[in-house]
Amino acid sequence: MSHSAVIEPFPIHTDQSVLDDLNARLQNTRWVDRETPEDWSQGIPLSYMQDIHATWLNEYDWRPTEAALNALGSFKTQINGLDIHFLHIRSPHENARPLILTHGWPGSILEFRKVIEPLTNPTEHGGSAEDAFHLVIPSIPGFGFSGKPTAPGWSVERIAEAWAELMRRLGYQRYLAQGGDWGSAISVALGRNDPDHCIGVHVNFVICLPPAEVMENPTPEEAAALMAFGEHNEWGTGYSKQQSTRPQTLGYGLVDSPIGQAAWIIEKFHAWADCDGHPENSFTRQELLDNVMMYWLTATGGSSARLYWESFNNIAPDAYEAPFGASLFAIEIIRPSRRWAESQYKNIKFWNEHQKGGHFAAMEQPHLFVEDLRRCSAVMWSA
Repeated sequence: MSHSAVIEPFPIHTDQSVLDDLNARLQNTRWVDRETPEDWSQGIPLSYMQDIHATWLNEYDWRPTEAALNALGSFKTQINGLDIHFLHIRSPHENARPLILTHGWPGSILEFRKVIEPLTNPTEHGGSAEDAFHLVIPSIPGFGFSGKPTAPGWSVERIAEAWAELMRRLGYQRYLAQGGDWGSAISVALGRNDPDHCIGVHVNFVICLPPAEVMENPTPEEAAALMAFGEHNEWGTGYSKQQSTRPQTLGYGLVDSPIGQAAWIIEKFHAWADCDGHPENSFTRQELLDNVMMYWLTATGGSSARLYWESFNNIAPDAYEAPFGASLFAIEIIRPSRRWAESQYKNIKFWNEHQKGGHFAAMEQPHLFVEDLRRCSAVMWSA
């Protein structure tokens, strides 16, 4: 890509040699010994990873997913010296609202596959033409088919600046932003830094510290949320500590071993989803492997982890004054109350709490995700 503002089609095509290499590595997997307890408390069980391995080696086919992504509209453009890959799906409805959707880790642009059609073509999915969106779905730098930063500096703030430029290049002078996980932090930064064009932000992961009144006098629901978050901090943050301090060291194993990369990712789809103890209660094995392939084929196990090194301890806690909406799903890493969130987000236009679903909301509960986005955008767009 040149350093101009050119946007070019980017047909995704994986060389057969890359797939052959994957199969060879899978055939030569050297297995860790079995975990000692009869549960997931030491991580993803050996027997399940061997099931994943057998499917990946003998049954899985990447080509249909590759074709589906290309059919949606796959593009690249260079911003600040880095190639940015994105899907661009325009609604058939002329007055659709532009919306940029941002994934997180260990997800990818594939998180949004189930919601693309309902969002862009609502009249075929229980909505009206007024509910339609034009969608822009970029891969975060260092993830998927976007470029990998070669020098420090690609923080949440810089990614948000790139997203604002991307929307400008696409001709969207007024748009909404949505995200979960890192996509939440990026969307909030986008709303803060481009308020003349980004008119509102919706997230399904609310990042904020509990204020003093919550810590001193929590409601039963807030007390439960604080307890759950405390347990997560004690038992569930090893991945983030490693990725935020030594991503390069971790990257050697993730980029070299497909089973290592798959285990690193799929364990989180168990831990963070509303899956009743097993990830395949919420996701198909095909969906899990498709998402792993977004990391394996692009060798982004290390480069994606570097976002934690860049920004994990530097997400701005400042008050956020722009229009803000949130959907909270039942099984989430942190589930603050509205008064808790109001300590940081000063202009909440939409708030909804669900009794099912987890961290990967667009995959787990696409209908609820779509309905909330329609309702939230209607409030923000008309303001």
